[in-house]
Amino acid sequence: MDVDIRDLELLEALGSQGTLTAAARHLYVSQPALSQRLLRLEERLGMPLFDRRGRNLVPNNAGQRMLQAAGRTLGELRSARLDLRELGEGKGRPVRIASQCAASFEWMPSALNTFRHRAPGTDVRVEPIRDDDMIDALLDDRLDIALMAKLDRRVDRVRLERLFDDEMRAVVSARHPWAKRDYITVADFEGVHIVLPDSYDQQRIPAPPLPIPTGAHYGKLTTLATGFDVVVEIVAAGESVTVMPQWVADRVRDRSDVTLVRVGAVPERRTWYCATRHGETSRAVKVFVDLILDQLARR
Repeated sequence: MDVDIRDLELLEALGSQGTLTAAARHLYVSQPALSQRLLRLEERLGMPLFDRRGRNLVPNNAGQRMLQAAGRTLGELRSARLDLRELGEGKGRPVRIASQCAASFEWMPSALNTFRHRAPGTDVRVEPIRDDDMIDALLDDRLDIALMAKLDRRVDRVRLERLFDDEMRAVVSARHPWAKRDYITVADFEGVHIVLPDSYDQQRIPAPPLPIPTGAHYGKLTTLATGFDVVVEIVAAGESVTVMPQWVADRVRDRSDVTLVRVGAVPERRTWYCATRHGETSRAVKVFVDLILDQLARR
């Protein structure tokens, strides 16, 4: 296949920016030049990669597949460059970790303190890997450890260690009508304003699944490039709601201005796992996995 790095960078920019104009600005090239590069790439591949909808470019099935390949390849190259720079500075390879829950790292400071004593000189790096890309990231050596609850058919290709079970909780202001309820149902989401971290941004390709019941029709969704604590403060001050795993929501259980409410009369339970690659694993990764199991398996 006649595809080079510039083609992959073009695909990545189009996937993240959505239009030729924005992608050209992102890559510091002219829009006509970028348009010609895309046409030549599609000609070489023998098929279109994007559907043209006005100014927007929406990846079709072939485009989705190429975007996945571009993300993996460019991610690995960037990871390799970073590894080489760190090796040149006399550092060991970092332990790379990601989680399917954006607010799930409150245990990290305690684990890091212990890790520094057990594996001095090795850093830990939290990687921005999409939920649906974590197994591929493990297999492609872009990631060492993934905390996962949403598994897919490729799960037999990685090693899983069970951590704990949890269920979803709505977090609402103590003044919100839901605060007096034992639980909420799918119908209760009708017309509701939901606030979530930007890891749930529905403009992403592919859009990540929302942490609400299947079939729920919310009124408005706001995603914020901020942490768990800010989302809770916004919810506490108004009529919006947020939904998150119980093990994260439990951090605010003792607050008087917010209330935790079960999602569903019989909440759906999920099992969280620590996923790593099969085969040889560095001592630093093994040490950090042991710390994760110690921190999280007791929940």
